[in-house]
Amino acid sequence: MHEPTSVMIVDDHEVVRRGIADVVSAADGLEVVAEAGTVADAVRRGGLLRPAVALVDLQLPDGTGIEVIRALATSSPQTRAVVLTSFDDDDAVAAAVESGARAYVLKTVRGAEIVDVVRAVAAGRTLLDERTLTRRRQAHPDPTDQLTASETRVLELVATGMTNRDIAERLGLAEKTVKNHVTSMLAKLGLSRRTQVIAWVASQHSTTWR
Repeated sequence: MHEPTSVMIVDDHEVVRRGIADVVSAADGLEVVAEAGTVADAVRRGGLLRPAVALVDLQLPDGTGIEVIRALATSSPQTRAVVLTSFDDDDAVAAAVESGARAYVLKTVRGAEIVDVVRAVAAGRTLLDERTLTRRRQAHPDPTDQLTASETRVLELVATGMTNRDIAERLGLAEKTVKNHVTSMLAKLGLSRRTQVIAWVASQHSTTWR
């Protein structure tokens, strides 16, 4: 008889984690060998038990599921990661692909679908690849396309942490003109604060715009 496929479940909500564990444990050929609610616990238990598949939520109290996936790639390279999350977000999908996740599944799926994904990934299949990501990007155009050349340059400088005064001096513009560019740029990107611009640009550089 074949050994059951070992599975670790990483989710900070105990009720959700237990529910997923019950679904996976009830499936033939699958065995839940570990549960974790934090990045630290997941990395420690995953490194010790080296499960075949890790079902990982993206949002954890002490970090992200992406950190878990990257750490397991070193401590347990045979572990195949599946992102199981409530975030249907292109940046999150891109980060999952970048980290080496084999699948990206929303928590709205039925239990049977989770089992199917675990079995497929355990068998070596990748259910989310660059082609899938490209299709998602095409369905959601780059929001910076609607920025003017001046707004794009201001965006780049805001992302470095420069103030309006610094940007005005750099570009040879009036500070009020820079403020107007920033206000327009934020509105077009759907952001409200400069700190969001810094985080957004960082996410693009680390994922989508590699």
